[in-house]
Amino acid sequence: MTMNDDLATVPTTSSAAERSAPSRRHFLKTALGLAVGAALGRSVLGEAFAADAVGPAEKPQLTLGFIKLTDMAPLAIAYEKGFFQDEGLFVTLQAQANWKVLQDGVISGALDGSHMLAGQPLAASIGFGTKADLITPFSMDLNGNAITVSNSVWAQMLPKLPKMADGKPVHPIGAQYLKPIVEDYKKEGKAFKMGMVFPTSTHNYYLRYWLAAGGLNPGVYDPAKGDTSGQKGAEVLLSVTPPPQMPATLQAGTIDGYCVGEPWNEQAIMRGIGVPVIADLEIWKNNPEKVFGIRADFAQKYPNTTIRLVKALIRAGHWLDENHNANRPEAVKILSKAQYVGADADVIAKSMTGTFEFDKGDVRPLPDFNVFFRDNATYPYYSDAVWFLTQMRRWGQIPEAQPDAWYLDTAKKVYRPDLYQKAALALIAEGKFKTNQFPDFSTETGFKPVTDTFIDKVSYDGHTPNAYLAQFAIGIQGKGGAA
Repeated sequence: MTMNDDLATVPTTSSAAERSAPSRRHFLKTALGLAVGAALGRSVLGEAFAADAVGPAEKPQLTLGFIKLTDMAPLAIAYEKGFFQDEGLFVTLQAQANWKVLQDGVISGALDGSHMLAGQPLAASIGFGTKADLITPFSMDLNGNAITVSNSVWAQMLPKLPKMADGKPVHPIGAQYLKPIVEDYKKEGKAFKMGMVFPTSTHNYYLRYWLAAGGLNPGVYDPAKGDTSGQKGAEVLLSVTPPPQMPATLQAGTIDGYCVGEPWNEQAIMRGIGVPVIADLEIWKNNPEKVFGIRADFAQKYPNTTIRLVKALIRAGHWLDENHNANRPEAVKILSKAQYVGADADVIAKSMTGTFEFDKGDVRPLPDFNVFFRDNATYPYYSDAVWFLTQMRRWGQIPEAQPDAWYLDTAKKVYRPDLYQKAALALIAEGKFKTNQFPDFSTETGFKPVTDTFIDKVSYDGHTPNAYLAQFAIGIQGKGGAA
């Protein structure tokens, strides 16, 4: 037996005296839990026990995966700042070649957990692609993506855009300004092509949303007929390109634009090959982005390990945002290391430190381009999960209409705020956080308020997904019917 095996083995035997009456330690733990419950305005015994000290990690040695994007930052920070070690976790971080390899690693057990696309655990749960029971107890960030077009496409768009007094274009820039260019391509017998990183990625859904809001049909999936390209009826052809390869693929002329996370939009500016036209927070303000994904059976087998992972990640997200992003310059230096993102610090800093360069010299303040903790960024909301499921239905990845209750049931199976709450209560009990730094767990339902903070001002209520889908003119559930 190794030292780590010893760490993973918790004695379960006890004396007769300990079995016959609660131990002093248990009494103190329960009292602490009740005190925290009272401080939170709760009297429910179950919630008080959630604040008990978390037991030792059942599996202290872990391998976690990520893709080389700046929004993997919570993992890097939890490692570099010792937050994992504080939880008795000895973590190895491994960069993955692409999102498919990453997902397969989590499903097979080669990875204990990973930085994941928000749609991946949901898609696995419903069997789109590889069927597996994946869950997320932690949302890694809000926003963080952008849409970039080639220099030649931008040169055609720019003259038609409304301008500010200084001559720079007014933002947000809608896809209606791309539409005439796409139509010219069609007249010339050419396809207009754009890249996104994975079929169930936020990038795919936000790019499709932007295109459709501007009157361009991005096509649908038809898995029942074996069509998994997502290009049926498309005016703009979307295809998968791994994030680090986006700039080179654009430069080669294989695609005319793409949607990706940072630093690969700003990389296009630095290399002089393309121009970011819109950030995803301009498509949907404070949109959910990546999640931390694990297998459901991992959480069942290693409950303490799971809670300790979430605790470390919450601390990392807070560190990234605290004191008005004061730690971001240090985070940029960490992320620029080859083992993490491996891009120039100057490129990473453009978005991570509160600004964003849209065109050469057009640098604008965007303090919320990356949000890692504030605005409850780390809380896994059911309504976020439901929104992604509506997009899977809108674009044909869910082939059959489903009742509203199905969306909620699926969201609750995958998104696990109960695990998040246990981690948060433990951090509060330890004095590391205050109650007001988290949602009010005594009233929290898992649903954000109804919002219309989308580029097309369509209103979204996570309780009524079918009514939401019926509002769109483009897409399977839209007024226009199937593409």
